[in-house]
Amino acid sequence: MSAKYTNDYLLDKQIKIFQPEDGYRTSSDAVLLSSLVRIKNGDTVLDVGSGTGGISLCLAQRLKKYSPKITGIELQENLAELANLSAKENNFADFLQYINADIRGKVPLENCSFNHVVTNPPYAQNDMPSPNESKAFAHNHHDFSLAKWLGFCLKMLKPFGFLYLIHRAEALEEILFALHKKAGNIQVFPLYSKKGQPAKRVMIIAQKDSKTPLKIHAPFVVHSESGEYTAAAEKILRKGEDFFTAVQPPL
Repeated sequence: MSAKYTNDYLLDKQIKIFQPEDGYRTSSDAVLLSSLVRIKNGDTVLDVGSGTGGISLCLAQRLKKYSPKITGIELQENLAELANLSAKENNFADFLQYINADIRGKVPLENCSFNHVVTNPPYAQNDMPSPNESKAFAHNHHDFSLAKWLGFCLKMLKPFGFLYLIHRAEALEEILFALHKKAGNIQVFPLYSKKGQPAKRVMIIAQKDSKTPLKIHAPFVVHSESGEYTAAAEKILRKGEDFFTAVQPPL
């Protein structure tokens, strides 16, 4: 590993993660998205565009009791290498691995072979690319649309498998169009940085081949007025709880 990297932590130091010192680094979006996934014993999970492994490392920590098989696929070789180092460091290597491949071409994966696909697609398709090459690769895909990205994710899913993604709120129309007649049981979770502000992100669950109608969930607010995490966000981002447990009101 020639590039410099840092030793960082997720979930209040439950997980160690290695990341480039100057390049793509994971964010709270990855941790929030990972909290949506619920699995059964032995389920298979694919993390598309896995970066440094933020989503799948959090999944591995929370879901390891279910003996899952988790695979990450990442375009940038150095990020896939760092993610595999992180998996080994956290004792996840027996059930979590990352492969370096380009989803725009042939990949060493079987179609229709995963129970769950989770993805944090590039956000900045129409933005000015970052001067940092790694960040530009991660955030800008001018030659590969969001619809094609989601099409790959759906292709990897088994019939009636589940897709999970997070994206900018303004991309919701494009996402729903891409999923039309291909997935149903769509659940939309608007994310708000603070109460009273417009939603900046949406998280989505969709079930391949389902005909169940769409549902929009209550707003999820990440920060209080003082800037601290809300109680629910604290449970997810620091304690590693799943989303539905964290937002459940007390009895």
